Amino acid sequence: MPVIGINIILLLLFLFISFYLLFPYIENFFIFHPTSSFDSTPSDLHLDYEDIYFKTEDKINLHGWFFPLKGNRPVILFCHGNGGNISHRLENIKLLLEKGFQVFIFDYRGYGKSAGKPSEKGLYIDGSAAYNFLVKHKHIPADKIISFGRSLGGSIAIEISLKKDVRCLIIESAFTSTKDMAKTMFLFNAFSFLLPAHFNNLEKITQITVPKLIIHGQNDNIVPFFMGQKLYHASKSPKYFYRIKEAGHNDTYIAGGRAYFKKLAAFVENLKI
Repeated sequence: MPVIGINIILLLLFLFISFYLLFPYIENFFIFHPTSSFDSTPSDLHLDYEDIYFKTEDKINLHGWFFPLKGNRPVILFCHGNGGNISHRLENIKLLLEKGFQVFIFDYRGYGKSAGKPSEKGLYIDGSAAYNFLVKHKHIPADKIISFGRSLGGSIAIEISLKKDVRCLIIESAFTSTKDMAKTMFLFNAFSFLLPAHFNNLEKITQITVPKLIIHGQNDNIVPFFMGQKLYHASKSPKYFYRIKEAGHNDTYIAGGRAYFKKLAAFVENLKI
């Protein structure tokens, strides 16, 4: 074989090995987009809340907000998406409170006022700690806890539902896995078949037995609509799929309007829609 041909093969091999070894760092760069500063606080929206700090099993200090309501109301354990922090979800939380849901939203490690650096394993630990806080410190019964996740948060909500007792699972705009997401991205498409299936929601959701509501915007230009459909079809009954025709990735509750909150309430109260 000519020397040039051998050099090309060695170069390609070097590039492949380098990419494979560096991929976890590259993946984290594309997945996690935390911010530390808050755009607003619950007080700005005149919301009653508790400022919460709690610790994970690996000794990371996390921060969140608990929004109580009178009576024995269900609690949405809100796992947010990959960007910003809890302050960027306040308008959504206000609407949930108006519909009779208590809410506990927390920042993953590296987000907002939470310490540490984000990782897949770390975020799962964070979700477990948030659940444990509700049960052990707020004395919320498991059958009153709704595991709720939007976008990346769907992965944490699924993990919570897999490992903990919850009333039900609600995910919005969730992907099947990062491997599948790579297939939709120009930079990674050619290498996607070589990549590990991190945040493997498609595999995990098959093991969850509690009632599930899967919501996806038909015009989602970040996480393709078909991924929501695949998650639904892979799920065990009882399961329900709610397509919002006018919604993109981040505006499901806005585009869905009153019908969106009506379906959420019906599902949580009756475990069907």
